[in-house]
Amino acid sequence: MSRNTSSGHRAGGLAAAAVTALALALGTTASAAPATADTNGASMKPTIVLVHGAWADASSFAPVTKELQEDGYTVLNAPNPLRGLASDAANVAAFITQHTVGPVVLVGHSYGGAVITEAAVETPTVQSLVYVNAYAPDEGESVIQLTGTRPGSLLAVPDPSTVFDFVQYPGAAPGDVDTYVKTSLFRKVMAAHLPAAQADVLAASQRPVALSALTATATAAAWKTIKSYFFVGTTDNAIPAALQRDMAERADGVVKELKADHLSMLEAPHEVTKLIEMAATDH
Repeated sequence: MSRNTSSGHRAGGLAAAAVTALALALGTTASAAPATADTNGASMKPTIVLVHGAWADASSFAPVTKELQEDGYTVLNAPNPLRGLASDAANVAAFITQHTVGPVVLVGHSYGGAVITEAAVETPTVQSLVYVNAYAPDEGESVIQLTGTRPGSLLAVPDPSTVFDFVQYPGAAPGDVDTYVKTSLFRKVMAAHLPAAQADVLAASQRPVALSALTATATAAAWKTIKSYFFVGTTDNAIPAALQRDMAERADGVVKELKADHLSMLEAPHEVTKLIEMAATDH
């Protein structure tokens, strides 16, 4: 026990020293998180924390981020390494705990929904969850398992090699691989109503998700205790709309439906933004 305590003190000391050094280098006082109150101490709007999904990055939320900022919200994109459900959720939880102050609206897209479902259990400042074309698993459920419970997903096929490309990454556990949606199928699966040229850029810019992240089962379900909002894209070819409705119903969530594909944040950013703002003010 004493060894662990000593190690913790050393780690804490190193972190504090690093923060101090950075503050001195910048000529400013170090701050742990963005401010969420004005100079009179008045409560401000909650911070919006966005978590992207598989085969994407923070830029998938760019139009939504811009609109939220224009409406006066502090917006942060949390790191989602796409390496494993438990570790990805831990990254998001640490980000919220250490990089925000005050209430948070936590938003997840696609696989990012599974991540926020676990992360929010460890972050008491999260006041609401927003699922954008996203998974909201219960304990014991995985992303892959859920995808096959309703027909309509172009990714739920008998031979995964027909829709995915696989890359063995260094240090992978036996049987684990990075997955990519085949570029020839990306637009049809993810964003059929975006211009082809834009979809081609997105296909070429994919960040891979580890197969083990998609097969990992959830160990907690924050939607059971935190009010949740669901944006359902009715033409989603990755997560069928029927499945999204199923998850929203069992979470007793507020639902907004719109004719949009899986990347609805790019196809219908204004409507997605309005649901997030509803979650931010409905308290």
